Amino acid sequence: MGSRLTEEQAAFAAAVRDFAKRECGTREQRDALTDGGREAHHPELYRRLADLGWLGICLPEEYGGAGGGTADACLFLEETSYGMVPCGGFITTVITAKAYERFGTEQQRQEVLSGVVRGDVLAIAMSEPGAGSDVGALRCRARQQRDGTWVIDGQKTWISNAHCAESILLVARTGEDKHGGLTMFHLPAGTPGVEIRGIETMRGREVNDVYLTDVRLPADSVVGEVNGGWKQLMAGLNHERLFLAANMLGLARRAFDDAIAYVREREQFGRPVGSFQAIRHRVADLATEIECTRLLVREVALDCDAHPEKLFPREASMAKLKATELAKRVTLEGMQMMGGYGYTTEFDMERHLRAAVVSTVYGGTSEIQRDVIGKTYGL
Repeated sequence: MGSRLTEEQAAFAAAVRDFAKRECGTREQRDALTDGGREAHHPELYRRLADLGWLGICLPEEYGGAGGGTADACLFLEETSYGMVPCGGFITTVITAKAYERFGTEQQRQEVLSGVVRGDVLAIAMSEPGAGSDVGALRCRARQQRDGTWVIDGQKTWISNAHCAESILLVARTGEDKHGGLTMFHLPAGTPGVEIRGIETMRGREVNDVYLTDVRLPADSVVGEVNGGWKQLMAGLNHERLFLAANMLGLARRAFDDAIAYVREREQFGRPVGSFQAIRHRVADLATEIECTRLLVREVALDCDAHPEKLFPREASMAKLKATELAKRVTLEGMQMMGGYGYTTEFDMERHLRAAVVSTVYGGTSEIQRDVIGKTYGL
């Protein structure tokens, strides 16, 4: 988008930046909001974002949303990531909300989308211990009873934000066909038989195991069509990959700016280290890559808004691949430019690195994205 930002979008981005600077602008503020960097989501701050009307940025107006598009949501994700706003629940929420918007019943949309606008967090549960990139291999089973209700048993893993979600969009097996036997279910928080256990990671608490034992759901808990879950998942890949790309674009920008601030001030051999050619060239390369990535992410987002019925598997995978690999590179290079200080918890660079390194794994690994891109060329 760059110069193609509308006046409204530019004002919106400026407002988000102002909020981030005011609420999360100092290390002390960020540490207080995130338990020293261990929590990616702060519920009270998230509700304040809802009060500002920002969480429904790309949801329909009839459910209280702002009626914006994919490009607007990407702009919000980029700016909150850059500003280090602890609203980690938003990315799974907006991805999941788009599935309800497209496939949910009117009652489901009213309940879920209106809740998102008010500050509810959503999670989506696909991955299992034996089914990660190969989603069609999942084994969590939903069996329909004679009265139409469903009984679900199984385990999900790596489920982001399940511990703070008001509901989970659960993908379970309802038929024997690998891809044609999957169904989406609306699973409210607190449903009997659901146990959520946090998984400790190098970034703290953000993902979970979800155990389902004799979980009973009503007949109207199906989201979309029975055995139609695979097609519904594929229809949401544009949004998932673009939203993840925008999030990592913001992180890459922030890590770059933090590194620039450091090399301008840090002196060795009587001058700032940023004045040495080795550093200048590294900065030039990273700056160029960030600008290329920004143009790619925003252009694909605009294309998705212009053609909402169309899938962009090549372009969306390119955006996710480029942005996540860039974020990993910028944080590693930033740490290298900062030397030992980049490795300390005194500075944010090590925190940036911990956030970036897993982005090339979740939401489809970089290897999967490359495979998707290659297949679009008939390979």
